[in-house]
Amino acid sequence: MDFSFSEEQEAVRELAGRIFTDLATNERLREIESEPDGDYFDTKLWSELAAAGLLGIALPEDVGGAGLGFVETGVIVEAAGRSAAYVPAVETLAAAAPAIARFGSEAQRQRWLPGVVAGDTVITTALVELGGVPSSPSVLAERSGDGWTLSGTKACVPSGMVADAVLVTARVEPDAVAVFLVETSAAGVTRERQPTNTGQPEAVLTLVGVTVGPDALLGSVEEGRTIIDWLVLRTTAALALAQAGAAAAALALTAEYTKTREQFGKPIATFQAVGQRAADAYVDTEAIRLTAWQAAWRIAEGLPADKEVAVAKFWAADGGQRVVHAAVHLHGGVGVDREYPLHRFFLMTKHIELTLGGATDHLLQLGATLAAEPV
Repeated sequence: MDFSFSEEQEAVRELAGRIFTDLATNERLREIESEPDGDYFDTKLWSELAAAGLLGIALPEDVGGAGLGFVETGVIVEAAGRSAAYVPAVETLAAAAPAIARFGSEAQRQRWLPGVVAGDTVITTALVELGGVPSSPSVLAERSGDGWTLSGTKACVPSGMVADAVLVTARVEPDAVAVFLVETSAAGVTRERQPTNTGQPEAVLTLVGVTVGPDALLGSVEEGRTIIDWLVLRTTAALALAQAGAAAAALALTAEYTKTREQFGKPIATFQAVGQRAADAYVDTEAIRLTAWQAAWRIAEGLPADKEVAVAKFWAADGGQRVVHAAVHLHGGVGVDREYPLHRFFLMTKHIELTLGGATDHLLQLGATLAAEPV
């Protein structure tokens, strides 16, 4: 079997890699990080991605997109992870915008997706449930005339401080769930900065009697659980792809450093203990990459991918930690210097590990899935 990217996918990969490499430099990232109370959103990079046609790579042609799929989106997400860029690649490109394209009405598609393609609109997702699971949302949606009233709080909303709209999961009594497209400027919506370990703020989104029309409902109430599962699956796979990029970047920095750092008149890369530690990190990096791309390919092909995504997220969480810890260890004091780029991949890896469940959570999910299969 041929596991290589197609010619078209390679072209996307090359273009995305060049843009991220040229624009998401260490100096540019430090500039963004130095802004007081900044939102850590690289508008210049986002605009360049839009100008190159990459923000709409997987969106339909009738909204200005290229009509490609999840693999092409994954190429962009991996490149974003490799550069630790401050753009909403996972939440907007891999989850929210494709969900509107897949489940949204024609009016919703035309209202929101052309802006995403042009780089003028950021849409994010509110999937995290503190102390709970995405399939049991805490926000309550009650019917109000022909519309809805939403009340509740969502934490850990990625890019929530810069988003124009949020896909909010909510419960509909007595036992249904649904997804609503809520504008952040709507009456009753407030946002509070929520610092993260990476420095990039997320948002606590509070909805107090937020009234939305029937056009805010994504799909139908009957499709609610399907849509939430769809969003979680794609977001989790995209996180694994971002981790694949971050691990590869951390490993590349380590390889270069150990080749040039000398002790006792020799590069430390020639020392057996250093070589063994770096080799282990390489094995983990490859495992993260291969499992992430297996999951992405199955999603793109419309195949069942629950098991593969759980495996990919396990490796992203568990293997990712080993890679960045090895990288910091082999760098010595340089590894914790915040002017050196390695610290971003360390912090990013911890953030990815804990988002939508860590290694143990996904092993338990995998075990439950396997146990449910007929013998």
